[in-house]
Amino acid sequence: MSVGIVGYGAYVPQWRIKSANIAKIWGSDPERLKTLLEEKSVPGQDEDTATMAVEASMRALAIAGIDPKLIGAVYVGSESHPYIVKPTASIVAEAIGATPELTAADLEFACKAGTAGIQICMGMIESGRMRYGLAIGSDTAQGRPGDELEYTAAAGAGAYIIGKENVIAKIEDTYSFTTDTPDFWRREGEDFPRHSGRFTGEPAYFRHVISSTNGLLKKIGKTVDDFDHFVFHQPNMKFPLAAAKVLGIPKEKMMTGMLVSQIGNTYSASTLIGLARILDTANPGDRILATSFGSGAGSDSFSLVVRDPIKKRRNKENSIDEMIKNPKYVDYAEYVKFRRKIKGVNS
Repeated sequence: MSVGIVGYGAYVPQWRIKSANIAKIWGSDPERLKTLLEEKSVPGQDEDTATMAVEASMRALAIAGIDPKLIGAVYVGSESHPYIVKPTASIVAEAIGATPELTAADLEFACKAGTAGIQICMGMIESGRMRYGLAIGSDTAQGRPGDELEYTAAAGAGAYIIGKENVIAKIEDTYSFTTDTPDFWRREGEDFPRHSGRFTGEPAYFRHVISSTNGLLKKIGKTVDDFDHFVFHQPNMKFPLAAAKVLGIPKEKMMTGMLVSQIGNTYSASTLIGLARILDTANPGDRILATSFGSGAGSDSFSLVVRDPIKKRRNKENSIDEMIKNPKYVDYAEYVKFRRKIKGVNS
């Protein structure tokens, strides 16, 4: 039996803020604003990386239809864990009823920590050490007030149950490309990350996404024409489409998983939520290539083939489109309150 996805789920908060509202406060150039996202998701006052990870995991369990006690590992990838010392993974495992006989750990590699969790689960399942594993990417991304990141840094979670039984999407293979490229970082004790501007493009995002995708294609002996859908990490609209153009991928093969214009950059959840949207409508036999990107820097690529059981197991109520279709909007004052950006105020 092949290792693959048994269940998947995602969560995006209902709250949104328009980029124009952020620009109004910081006086951004109207022409510059046109190149930014129209809006992004915002976590509610009672939401964080852990609560969103639980929501996504419950949806994954509903599609998988398995007893959570059968899960042998829970890995939560994020760069916004609610505790510096205290795992998010154990909170999630307890909340979904998977404890106590399992291993759990938090992972961090900027925006690709969730896909790293999938790779770890694959290895443990292939070795026979466990039956199912749960890998999650969840983030409430931070952006310094007035910084470009504030227009894109959003919130969301994607969860994937990996196993060999009742697979709805077989993982044919995976490939990673990693270098020490310091394009984005946040030191201990700092509230907001720093980035190196344009340097995050060519040497960071594009080099890694393109190299990882090409590496996987070469490894499995396939070409772009063999795939029906592609999904890349989405820091903005421009980067994934530009990478696709370099790789010779038709734009229409990218669009199903493109959600950044509606929900923003959900960091560790970005590729996973995009993949979930593809799985919501994909047909058995469809081949999908997914490539994540994490600053620092690295990419993980996966080749997946959709299987027949997906038709019976997915449902419209749990779909991404259903989840994001009725957003509620906040102004900048409410946004900074929700994100606890005003220091010295009791939260």
